[in-house]
Amino acid sequence: MKIQTYSSTIRRKEMDAVLTCLVDEKIGPGELNGRLVQTVKEFFGVPGAVALRSPAIALRYAFSCLGLDSGSAVALSALAPDWQYCAVKEAGYVPLVVDVEPETLMVSEESLDNAVRNGARVFVCHETQGFLPDFETLKNANIPIIEDISQSASACIGEQKAGTFGSYAVLGLEQNDLLTAGGGAVLFSSNMRNWTVLKAQSENAPLTDKLPDMNAALAFVQFKELLRNEEVRRELHTGFIRALMQSRHKSVVQKGENAVSAVWSFPVLLSSGSRDVIQYAAKKDIEVQPAFSDTIIDRRGQGENAEPGVAACKNAASLLLRCVDFPLYPRLGQANAAKIAKVLATLP
Repeated sequence: MKIQTYSSTIRRKEMDAVLTCLVDEKIGPGELNGRLVQTVKEFFGVPGAVALRSPAIALRYAFSCLGLDSGSAVALSALAPDWQYCAVKEAGYVPLVVDVEPETLMVSEESLDNAVRNGARVFVCHETQGFLPDFETLKNANIPIIEDISQSASACIGEQKAGTFGSYAVLGLEQNDLLTAGGGAVLFSSNMRNWTVLKAQSENAPLTDKLPDMNAALAFVQFKELLRNEEVRRELHTGFIRALMQSRHKSVVQKGENAVSAVWSFPVLLSSGSRDVIQYAAKKDIEVQPAFSDTIIDRRGQGENAEPGVAACKNAASLLLRCVDFPLYPRLGQANAAKIAKVLATLP
């Protein structure tokens, strides 16, 4: 059986939680939504949070809380998922796509400063592949930062956790996020003043904006298991790094002395194109995918219909062609992990 690149972390506990919702006939937003919110508050040490049906809805609420005027420009990473671009446009704003540093996958201070000079009023910071940027330098741009911690929820810099550096944070719960609840997002702020605004905005939210208990049940149990699953991921990651060192390729490393990234997947920066590597892994029944499929640079920076501003992001375009994700998730198992490590060590 082929080893899939991405897989949910749904186990018996998660299934039992969903089954309980079905048996109790409580599948809409309710008690479990509240329990998930309380767990998020305690984990991140924040004054409040709201659980919503999608990351796009969460982003819309964050823009509203910041009082962003219609038609304002919003800076986005070229490696951010394309849904962010769509959400910005649907909310009535102008996406301003920014290139990344090839070594960190993050938007640099210089790139963000250029975006501000071009009219950006907010920066949505997608913490790609679980890595964190240098927030101290990014804050010099003097515009609000909305963190997307869907891939970096367990990352930190020193004692400060991902999600607490910006004005607001979006924790996605989609199929391939760090927490795979089948859909939804939690929006929160570590700042009491910002939370007060969000609380006022969300108190009268329509039912269709709130996360149903079925999804909240999955997310609640997964959040309780987050740190345990992270330990498993780190063990796998350590073994994969050792194996990859035997090849001519490399992985991405978190920058910053006190920064610790989350382990979301296992990205490999190839010294050439990805086709041969993907085919080689497939022969060993291991599915390997381009790391930045369905990102802004993938959807809007390639081909005849490429948007000029996106196509100009040369570093992101290069990463799209030569960075791939190998499977790395808690349910992988020792046998499959050993198989992947062997392939990593012998990559063409």
